[in-house]
Amino acid sequence: MANDDPALTTLQHRLGYQFRDPALLRCALTHPSYLQDDPAAGPGNQRLEFLGDSVLQLALSGALFQLLPDEREGALSKRRAALSQGRFLSQLARDLGIDAALRLGQSEEQTGGRARASILEDAFEALVGAVYLDSDFATARRLVLAWYGPLPDRLAALLGEDNPKGRLQELVQPVHGNRALRYEVVHTAGAPHAREYEVSVHLHDQLLGSGRGASKKLAEEAAARAALASSAVAPKPPS
Repeated sequence: MANDDPALTTLQHRLGYQFRDPALLRCALTHPSYLQDDPAAGPGNQRLEFLGDSVLQLALSGALFQLLPDEREGALSKRRAALSQGRFLSQLARDLGIDAALRLGQSEEQTGGRARASILEDAFEALVGAVYLDSDFATARRLVLAWYGPLPDRLAALLGEDNPKGRLQELVQPVHGNRALRYEVVHTAGAPHAREYEVSVHLHDQLLGSGRGASKKLAEEAAARAALASSAVAPKPPS
């Protein structure tokens, strides 16, 4: 029984969920390599992974739809992709202690499979599928969002530093709309093979910040960072 295994008992405590069918939990944690050593221990977690991916996508889609009522489909899709990318899911799996409870084959264990991101991502999705089958979608959704914690904080950490223009747009858009920001190249220096660009970013006619970079893109990002660091990030709408 799964409830007799200390590792699985600990995992369920960290998940905040007690499985009614322990076999689903064992299945979610069973990597295909485990069945090479013990074929009778199946099935592996691949089918649950397939199901869990869809449950996860729907849970995140609904949460983002409610959280960001003014965002368009493309922006919502980008945020959902950030929240469901493999590297992030593998980190969630580690945070929940899924790595310690995995069932791996001997060869996979010896080659560091317990820390392998792809294995942890698959197990996380399989676990979501297992919870869904053991309960219902509402329970799976509640647990997934609890594991994630506040989505705005997660999104800021995942997208923030890599996308200063996006962050600036998010601050400005609710009040001023999608076309209020304007980036302008104000100075170019250096030889053709070593250009330096200076770009300013404006909200309508108001200068928010400026920055420099070796390309227009980098200069625009620097300008956006300067705007975010200023007190003029969310000025009042024009009268």
